[in-house]
Amino acid sequence: MPASLRTRLRAIVTAVVATAALAASPNPAHAQPPTPNADFEQQIIFKASQDPGYACFRIPAVVKTADGTLLAFAEGRVHNCGDAGDIDIVLKRSTDGGRTWGPLQVVTDGGGDTHGNPAPVVDRETGRILLAETYNTGRADGSSCQVPCDRTPHLQYSDDDGQTWSQPRDLSDEILPADWNSWYATGPVHGIQLTRGRHAGRLVFGVNTETWNGSRVTANHAALIVSDDGGDHWRIGATDSWPIADDGTFRQKPSEVTLTERADGSVLVSGREQDGTDLGHRTQAVSRDGGDSFATPFRDLPDLYTPQVQGSMLRVGDRILLACPGDPDRRRTMMIRSSYDGGRTWDSVDRGTVVTTDWSGYSDMARIDHDTVGLMYEGGAVDARDEIRFARFTEDWLQPRRGPDPTTVDRAPYARPAAVLGGAEETDGVFGGALEFDGTDDAVRLPYSDELPLGTKDFTASLWFRYTATSGEQPLLWMGGIGTTQPQVWLRGEPASNRIQGLITVRNGAAAPQSASVRTSGSYNDGQWHHLALRRGGGQLTLFIDGTELSTADVPGSVSRNSPFGVHIGQRMDSRAFFTGAIDDVHVWDRALSGEELAAHDASAKGTVLWLPMDHVSGSH
Repeated sequence: MPASLRTRLRAIVTAVVATAALAASPNPAHAQPPTPNADFEQQIIFKASQDPGYACFRIPAVVKTADGTLLAFAEGRVHNCGDAGDIDIVLKRSTDGGRTWGPLQVVTDGGGDTHGNPAPVVDRETGRILLAETYNTGRADGSSCQVPCDRTPHLQYSDDDGQTWSQPRDLSDEILPADWNSWYATGPVHGIQLTRGRHAGRLVFGVNTETWNGSRVTANHAALIVSDDGGDHWRIGATDSWPIADDGTFRQKPSEVTLTERADGSVLVSGREQDGTDLGHRTQAVSRDGGDSFATPFRDLPDLYTPQVQGSMLRVGDRILLACPGDPDRRRTMMIRSSYDGGRTWDSVDRGTVVTTDWSGYSDMARIDHDTVGLMYEGGAVDARDEIRFARFTEDWLQPRRGPDPTTVDRAPYARPAAVLGGAEETDGVFGGALEFDGTDDAVRLPYSDELPLGTKDFTASLWFRYTATSGEQPLLWMGGIGTTQPQVWLRGEPASNRIQGLITVRNGAAAPQSASVRTSGSYNDGQWHHLALRRGGGQLTLFIDGTELSTADVPGSVSRNSPFGVHIGQRMDSRAFFTGAIDDVHVWDRALSGEELAAHDASAKGTVLWLPMDHVSGSH
């Protein structure tokens, strides 16, 4: 079927189906947030079953036009959910603030190729809506674009509030230099128009690209693309490049950048970090000259928990919102987190506001009016790619800014106090006081510091515990990431399996992750105090329980690399399991202690990374 005819048939059928779907079920029950609220509402706006002609919709982007219309863009994937198939850029319009949406429009038809990565930006001086996008040769098998990928940037525009669009214009001569000759991606998220300073009126959107040397990818680039004439001409502005070593390792790979203008006129840029050796899955940089350059290279955010996924930012007054999943391993639990200091620090996951606990992925946000924000995101009960939803929420719906948490002291050199979460209470311990955890939301979490990641070092972790639980996962100490591929160290009780387990997962160069674990033959859930330690050293990973040693072979590599990083007592890193019982005197050293040193319980032994006596809580709950 010719592409033009296919496009017309889709538009006719989709107009009827979309209108019926909106009338019948504007707010499906499964898409509601965990706690329904008058300040929050959402609906499905793209889904294969309600928009015939497509197998899958992905990659949302949304803007509000100068006339107040919301334009919701997505990739309409014709045959499957693959990234490099027959893909159109599609659009729905809302003239009532996102409460109802018009029929699906095809902005650009892939015609068998991939037309995607929508990055819209609105010129509020002229009303023109500009849409940057990226093309590559399509594949029929659902596989990814073959490296080096033939990706090229294009641009369309609309002068009638998104109702009709210009023919695409190839931007390669302006913003595709010869050495950006492999992957190239616009957005995918809205761009911005600057409002402050000498660059007011400038249009800015982000790209990420790669360099291919004929045999392999050798560098990654994150850049801002700017226009000072309303989008007639574009040029490459701020650029940050990161080399990729011969063995395939690299420190950072900033990609899929989202940007917002801060209150002082500088531009905050936040990106997905794709498997670099630096800690964290988010990375960010700032431009202080309107997007011409970055003030510093991108820096990782180790303690901002999120999986490897695109995210979106929006400034609301003095508050910057970040939308991305809150699970540090998998694409689920869409969450809005806030920064009150221009992105220097971000809310931790326990302070964010959950949009859904469903699977969730890419997102974008737009300001609907003074009181309301629109969030467009991928979500699904079974898969994050099931549908694209649009949520309206007010700032009142977001969690209010919370005061400081109670703390317990960390006696490691130069350490800051650790946060006591959920209401963990003081109780009698082995060496005076200890902390009791209720198994629901109690935990102790350390603030990030560069001294905590253990890397490739030998180490010893030691603590006392007592519990009586007979089921569930009972996390005692967690350091690093989570899941089967992220570097990590943990100790936990597994009473249903009648054991205590210690585990490390490592990354070594570009090799696949490896894990090693040691387990006891009993659960030690008798309500009495027991001493537990995990030691890495001398080629062995050794678990000590009340002085008894159990060993296995170590696996070489780093236990803290290329993943979010946290240190939790009594809590799994993804908050899906909490300890029920008491914990005392948690100590970690960045060396292998001898059995005699461990038995002596010498708190002053050199090499202390953290030391939580767990004997006192300061501050009110």
